[in-house]
Amino acid sequence: MGLASCWGKLGIASRHMTGIGHTDLLRVALRVLMLGLNLALVAVVSSALARAADEGGAARPVGRELPTDPQTQALVADLVAAGRILADQGVLDGFGHVSVRDPHRAGVYLMSRSRAPALVKKEDILEHDLDSNPLDGTSRDLFLERFIHGQIYKARPDVMAVIHSHSPTVIPFSVTQVPLKPVAITAGFLYGGVPVFDVRDHGIDKALLISNNPLGAALAKGLGERPVVLIRGHGTAVVGPTVRRAVLRAIYTEVNARLQQQAMALGGPVTYLAADEAWEPSSLERQWEVLLRQAHQHGM
Repeated sequence: MGLASCWGKLGIASRHMTGIGHTDLLRVALRVLMLGLNLALVAVVSSALARAADEGGAARPVGRELPTDPQTQALVADLVAAGRILADQGVLDGFGHVSVRDPHRAGVYLMSRSRAPALVKKEDILEHDLDSNPLDGTSRDLFLERFIHGQIYKARPDVMAVIHSHSPTVIPFSVTQVPLKPVAITAGFLYGGVPVFDVRDHGIDKALLISNNPLGAALAKGLGERPVVLIRGHGTAVVGPTVRRAVLRAIYTEVNARLQQQAMALGGPVTYLAADEAWEPSSLERQWEVLLRQAHQHGM
């Protein structure tokens, strides 16, 4: 029942209540008005809840809000874009996650709640300390393997972004004795060796998952000073000085693994990149722009 309906009913009633005094009639009118306002309020709240449900998740809980300074907001935008780009490139699917270190607080990193990377929105981003506890005390689902991120940030002050993926073409190099080596100019960062981390050497907690801080710390130690570490039968952890650099490294780790397998399948020796050929571009604007456009064109 809307306000117009309430007033209409009041008008009908008033024509049959000629014997009632003005005070009583005013009292009835006020009651009808309050009923209409209550119903209108219920309708507004119901509509808002329906919109939130359609958007795939609850709104940010009351408590800590993300900083609103331009630098943090730009990083959050890149963080959201990173998940879409990596999903579009086949590096991430429904699993995997991306994080970025807070630009003003070295002991805090930003990562979404547990959600498929291609669906992450700004409202999903949470602050975590380096033990991977959410700072807002949220009850929302958290990534089980968030400890990968916190422990790498703790061990590597130079790292500003971390990506964990199940990059499919890379996994065979984690379960064989064939090392992943750079064959393409876009993967020069792989020169110097790609370590392989085996979780069973450190005590399996949940299958092959990095599901606690001790395992995260062991993985960070296995990564050492390298940009990429393989996780046996599982995937990779890729790091970078920016989220954009980490995204490009994750993509070209997957691309290089595919090209290396193709080169090896041709037979004969493979010529890998030498030290003076290992190179990364200084600017990523061109690559980032086209990758983001492609992701949007593909509905990501």
